[in-house]
Amino acid sequence: MQYRHAFHAGNFADVHKHVALLALHAALARKDKGYFHLDTHSGSGLYDLKGEQARRGNESSAGVERLQDTVAPRSPEIAHYLEALASVRSSSGAHTYPGSPLLSASVLRPVDRGVCVEFVAQESRQLQRALDASFLPGASRLRVEAGDGYQRLVASMPPLERRALVLIDPPYEEADEFARILAVLPEALRRLDSAVIAVWFPLKRQRDTDLWLAKVSRSITQPTLAAQLWLHPRDTAAGLNGSGLLVVNPPWQFDQRAAQWQEELRELLGGGVDSGSDVRWIVNE
Repeated sequence: MQYRHAFHAGNFADVHKHVALLALHAALARKDKGYFHLDTHSGSGLYDLKGEQARRGNESSAGVERLQDTVAPRSPEIAHYLEALASVRSSSGAHTYPGSPLLSASVLRPVDRGVCVEFVAQESRQLQRALDASFLPGASRLRVEAGDGYQRLVASMPPLERRALVLIDPPYEEADEFARILAVLPEALRRLDSAVIAVWFPLKRQRDTDLWLAKVSRSITQPTLAAQLWLHPRDTAAGLNGSGLLVVNPPWQFDQRAAQWQEELRELLGGGVDSGSDVRWIVNE
């Protein structure tokens, strides 16, 4: 799958991933103690939905733009996402779409801190500029680094806070991406077994997804669930059929809440007869 985030910014998978990310931030913020946030594949931070690259596929029209045209959502998680989006856009412009670092910067507290890692040096510099210009309350709590996010994950554990929220959201351009995730998860959890780790993955052929999730279930022992939302048939290899999130050590009741807001999101994004959503445990408590 050829991946340049500017081509796909604001699509339905971004919406799914970012609603979940903000829900995880909110869950960790229920405790006064600070936590460490690591974004292993941060991107450039801010994308122009009216720019040439975004307009080429016009994927945001079936994602964030469609969601904004709907009535007020029932789920507080979706409402929180729309509020965070508006907060970022208040300084960046109505036609921009924030990547996960800026959305995280909108909710991080003074007691929290984070690191955003991006392998492409030019994009990491763009991300730093986007954070500096954002005026978001948590922007100063995020440090941007250029490097290998998987290496940084292992090196970061355990953080001083002993609480961590990690987002692994690679481009899946390399054939061994799933294998690298499978290799790094056990080591990171060995160093901090309570870390909350969210891994985004594309839904293409369901059989391939199920095989990978089965491998994950055999490699770690921490409670882990898979939350999946698909708008297209899951048995075709062409294009992106759906969005998946592997969540290790999910917060209390995250599974129940995700099942509700995912189904509402499927409806709001116009899911038809071939669409669906699912939240299931792959490693039980």
